[in-house]
Amino acid sequence: MKLAPFSLLCASAAFSFTAPASADGTLTTMPHGRYQCSLPGDAGGPARLMVEEAHFRIASASSYRSPKGRGVYIMRGKELHFTRGPKNGERYKRVGDTALQKLDAKGELTRLLCSRVGPKA
Repeated sequence: MKLAPFSLLCASAAFSFTAPASADGTLTTMPHGRYQCSLPGDAGGPARLMVEEAHFRIASASSYRSPKGRGVYIMRGKELHFTRGPKNGERYKRVGDTALQKLDAKGELTRLLCSRVGPKA
């Protein structure tokens, strides 16, 4: 079967939009909503220790809101970088569909985990 040039162009365009995104730095966003951050607890106490000042809310247009104010983030592949606002300079690695783990200055995972707990409301 031979396709006309226009049909071939449409077929290739459809394939390019349905191909999975790569994790090599493709720009994406996180699901909107409230993210609560916590540290692991221990067997003698609570399973998680909430870190209230680290909580944030992901909103539209790659923006966020934290207890200290608003800002902007960029998500490249699996790394989220806060680029403006009170969390400017903080970096996180996406470790699940709606979970982020904070990175230290060397890019190593820390113990702080932030998970989406509700819609953007």
